[in-house]
Amino acid sequence: MIINLLGGGPDRYLPEISQVAEEDQRWIGVDRGVFTLLSKGIQPYAAFGDFDSVNEQEWQRIERSVKNVQIYRPEKDQTDMELALDWALAREPNRIHLYGATGGRLDHFFGNIQLLLKAELQKKRTHIEMIDTQNHVYVKGAGRHKIEKKEDQEYISFIPVTPEIKGLTLEGFKYPLTNSHISFGSTLCISNELVTDSGTFSFSEGILMVIRSKD
Repeated sequence: MIINLLGGGPDRYLPEISQVAEEDQRWIGVDRGVFTLLSKGIQPYAAFGDFDSVNEQEWQRIERSVKNVQIYRPEKDQTDMELALDWALAREPNRIHLYGATGGRLDHFFGNIQLLLKAELQKKRTHIEMIDTQNHVYVKGAGRHKIEKKEDQEYISFIPVTPEIKGLTLEGFKYPLTNSHISFGSTLCISNELVTDSGTFSFSEGILMVIRSKD
C-alpha cells in the first residue's frame, strides 16, 4: 500500500498529482493540502490539521466533503505533517510519499526533512519519500542499496545526516567511491550521475539522505 500525504506548500512546487491519483493509493490531506486535493478532484481518505491556513468557505467545503477529519489546536508539540505521518506509519504501508512539503517557509521545509528520518530511526520498513516538481528525497541506513537510472532525475546527491558515514562505496556512477568516510557537512557527493542503467551505494555506518534532482 502507498499513502500519499499532501501538505500546504506552494502549488508551483507540486507535480501533476492527478495522474498519481489514478493509481490504487490513499491520499491524506494535511491542513490546506485537503482543500488542494478537493480542488483537483481527488477525494481525501482522511484529513489532519489545525486548518489555520484555510478560510471559512474553504473549511466548509472540507467539512462537507471529508468524513475522517482530525482537528488539532494550533498550539501543539507536533506539526500537522508529523501527526499525519505518524498516523500513516501506524498502518505500515510499503511507501509514504510527502507532497506539498517543499518551498515557501524554510522552517516547514526543514521540519519535513526531519520527518524523512522517522521510519529509519524507528526501524520500520516503510520507505518515506518527499516529492516535488524537481526533486525526490529519501534517507537510507547502512547497507547496500540499488538505484535505477531515470532520465528525468539526472543528478543524484548523497548527504550525510549523521556525524559520519563510514565505508561509502558508489558503483556505476560518474564519480565512484570506494570505502570512503564522509563527515557531516561534506559536499563531496553532491551532483553525481549514473553512467549505467543502475548502480549501487553501500556503507557500513550512518544515515544518508539521497536527493534525485533535475534542472
